[in-house]
Amino acid sequence: MKAEIETQLISRSPHIMSGAAVFAGTRVPVQTVIDYLAGGHPLDEFLDDFPTVRREQALELLERVKELLKDAQI
Repeated sequence: MKAEIETQLISRSPHIMSGAAVFAGTRVPVQTVIDYLAGGHPLDEFLDDFPTVRREQALELLERVKELLKDAQI
């Protein structure tokens, strides 16, 4: 599943954002949406500030993170 996530949802390249995980097809680090939500900002604000990220991408990422945390039983 990790490889699937990386190719369809997340990409990494040493030439883009110094190799940080970004939403595929953008230069927006995945960490940015986590930081927005952790800071109490709504998802819509993140999407307004980063229009290259589609709502579906952000929601899929959050769903995957939720599944990973559930599976890890943290």
